[in-house]
Amino acid sequence: MTELRERTPAPSGGELPPGATPRGEIATGIRLSFAAGLGMFPIGIAFGVLVMQTGLPWWTAPGLSIAVFAGSVELLLVGLMAAATPLATIALTVLLVNFRHVFYAFSFPLHVVKNPLARFYSVYALIDEAYAVTAASPGTWNRWRLIALQLAFQSYWVGGGLVGVAIASFLPGTIEGLEFALCALFITLTLDACRSRKQVPSLVLAGLSLGLSLVLVPDNALFAAMLGFVVLLIGRHLLERRRRKEAGDA
Repeated sequence: MTELRERTPAPSGGELPPGATPRGEIATGIRLSFAAGLGMFPIGIAFGVLVMQTGLPWWTAPGLSIAVFAGSVELLLVGLMAAATPLATIALTVLLVNFRHVFYAFSFPLHVVKNPLARFYSVYALIDEAYAVTAASPGTWNRWRLIALQLAFQSYWVGGGLVGVAIASFLPGTIEGLEFALCALFITLTLDACRSRKQVPSLVLAGLSLGLSLVLVPDNALFAAMLGFVVLLIGRHLLERRRRKEAGDA
């Protein structure tokens, strides 16, 4: 019965489905967060430990997790802040890394949230995990279930960061290589995205962008590589659209 209710399409406008209650929908949202939350919590711990080992104040971990709430960006920001990176570079880097969220909004069920404050929070808390879970069961979301899911995800991340801060305070020394957590996260996401041959060209373009940036502008390789990758992806999209149009005309 519970599984059937979870998959029952919600009425248009995100109202409660027949027989459901707000408490039950909140519980469903929390339950649907468990699988992804099991991955978020340990990465949050690594983030908290990394903050302490970098020499930043302990409150940087919960502060970033509340002000930014974007795991990949937060891990990246720790290194940038520790290296005293210029603010303009940090801002543009964050924009490029999180630009994918613009496309998430096209199919994210934000329309079910009517309250302005709740709607603002849902936009703010639109992370990769929330998008993945909602995309797996489209048409079943209402405001109680969606907000509960997003609040649960942020709780896992903030809680993991605080646990990491506590663990780091008891460690006698530093853990070498912990900053690789960000790289490992992106490698995992890349491998997951490139399971089909259709996405291999994007991987090649990313490698080309990084290689050229390391040779041409080694001091700003990361920024240049991301910018170049965006340009190449746009070029690839336009080329594929042109090919599809020519194939349709033929």
